[in-house]
Amino acid sequence: MTGTGLKSFQSVAQRLAAGSLTAPNSASTQSVRFAVADRVYLHKGDITKVGTAAIVNAANSSLQGGGGVDGAIHRAAGRELLEECGRLVGCQTGDAKITAGYRLPAKHVIHTVGPIYNASRHQECENSLKSCYVRSLEVALDNELDTVAFPSISTGVYGYPKEEAARTAVQTVGKFLAQDDQARKLQGVVFVAFSDSDLALYERVLSEYIEAP
Repeated sequence: MTGTGLKSFQSVAQRLAAGSLTAPNSASTQSVRFAVADRVYLHKGDITKVGTAAIVNAANSSLQGGGGVDGAIHRAAGRELLEECGRLVGCQTGDAKITAGYRLPAKHVIHTVGPIYNASRHQECENSLKSCYVRSLEVALDNELDTVAFPSISTGVYGYPKEEAARTAVQTVGKFLAQDDQARKLQGVVFVAFSDSDLALYERVLSEYIEAP
């Protein structure tokens, strides 16, 4: 059974079969690879138009809207989203909270707060970014949601280097999906790339870290 909102997307396994992604070879194989390619998807487009069970918002700690993805999601969802966010009393960096999706195609929005990047605190920032993905997926499972779509978290005004952020995202999601029977209830996780360059970056990172089932 296809998960909520996945019908029009291609999984990494399908992309590998079609040749749009190439599987790792012995020279590029990473120390950790994840056989979850049938549940990881890549899509180029506007996350506010994605109809998965939940989309993830790269929010700020106030949850009161902002620029970039955060502002776009609030505009598309309508004022009701801002009102519900106000009742959540903010969110800490690395944590995640859920609301309804209101006028969005997605029924829910999972708001997570990424780290403001500082090279002198790289490990702390990386740990916080990993936590954003883990907590978002945990919240999805807690609410019995089968599909989640992620933007690139913290790579806008928060300044996280895009390639490092993509690698952290792919590794963290792959590890989470492979961990246990509970995680298998997630039928699909979509990485939504906004630009052609972001799409190419995720294609490269996914081809290194994800192997076909």
